[in-house]
Amino acid sequence: MSMTTPEHDARIAKMTFASVYPHYVTKVEKKGRTKEELFQVIEWLTGFDENRLQSLIDDKVTFQQFFDQATLNPNAKLIKGVICGYRVEEITTPLTQQVRYLDKLVDELARGKKMESILRK
Repeated sequence: MSMTTPEHDARIAKMTFASVYPHYVTKVEKKGRTKEELFQVIEWLTGFDENRLQSLIDDKVTFQQFFDQATLNPNAKLIKGVICGYRVEEITTPLTQQVRYLDKLVDELARGKKMESILRK
């Protein structure tokens, strides 16, 4: 079971999306993927279009606020595997699991997985 600690969960909840987003961009671009593909992946998971995403970044929302406003894709539960040492499908704290879903999708994008498979088609 991938148990996260309450401290770990609290730290994730308070982190701003804006502080992590540039790392996502760097990670995918370093591997030859585009910001557009990253937007596509984030929109698939959260329902946020590019403009909405930019306003969330500008407002420096926390991950808690970010996912409170998101419309999570019903197929997000198909995201499985290990990210940052945790098996995403076994994380019991919903917010932490959602953040790790996002990390996992970014990771798959950077690793060169096909878009159809990242978007669980």
